[in-house]
Amino acid sequence: MDKIIIKNLELIGNHGVFKEEKILGQKFIISVEMQTDTYLAAKSDNLNYSTNYGMVANDIENLFSNNSFNLIETCAEKIAEMILLNYNLVNNVIVSIKKPWAPIQKHFDFVSVEISRKWHRVFLSLGSNIGDKKRNLSEAINLIEELPNTHVNKISTFINTEPYGLKEQDDFVNTCIEIKTLFSPHDLLDNLLNIEKKMGRVRTIKWGPRLIDIDIILFDDLVIQDNNLAIPHPYMCDRIFVLTPLKEIAPNIIHPLEKKTISFLENLLNRNVYDQ
Repeated sequence: MDKIIIKNLELIGNHGVFKEEKILGQKFIISVEMQTDTYLAAKSDNLNYSTNYGMVANDIENLFSNNSFNLIETCAEKIAEMILLNYNLVNNVIVSIKKPWAPIQKHFDFVSVEISRKWHRVFLSLGSNIGDKKRNLSEAINLIEELPNTHVNKISTFINTEPYGLKEQDDFVNTCIEIKTLFSPHDLLDNLLNIEKKMGRVRTIKWGPRLIDIDIILFDDLVIQDNNLAIPHPYMCDRIFVLTPLKEIAPNIIHPLEKKTISFLENLLNRNVYDQ
């Protein structure tokens, strides 16, 4: 990926834990590395197809000068978020902040923090089999769109499916959506659980009826296995109500563990179901 780099931007700011740092101010040195595609800009020689680094530098200065943060970690986070939100050609940003006058009673060059942040591509599976099922799905999608720093990019067709696991319940309506978000996987999970709770979901019977169910299916190409979260979703390859709508919006996405496309996995599952 191409890069646009601003190196060692020197600014005076009132950031730090100690009172003197906030009153007197001190020098900070900021660098940003913005990953973007510069091909169209280079071919057209047109700034409209690039990221204006002068404007980025001004925005960094405004954010830096008009706020007072205790930690340079927080300052770096705010700069990264600002760039990703305001400059839509930037996919990934690395922010470095050096603090050469840090209050350390030792000889040193500087204290620094460096972070990398990006827009994440995430696929979610949604289902409902209580009440107005399609309305429930639409409401959940709207609430996801309203989450901070999150956008719904694609929505599959709503499909009717038989219940999985516990058969003695009403049929489901399912869909898959693609979102982009700045949330981490666990922060996104917390927000999705809050949406389910806000809509009135009560967890009682495993695989039982539910007003709304929202699962993280894929998150970039990450593989996560811990007590609270499993990505890719561990049962996605066995569930036609996940693979069919996912194939509609992302047929060529590769499962990070199976190393096969969603289209291949959906066709394989359909063939296995038919053979049975």
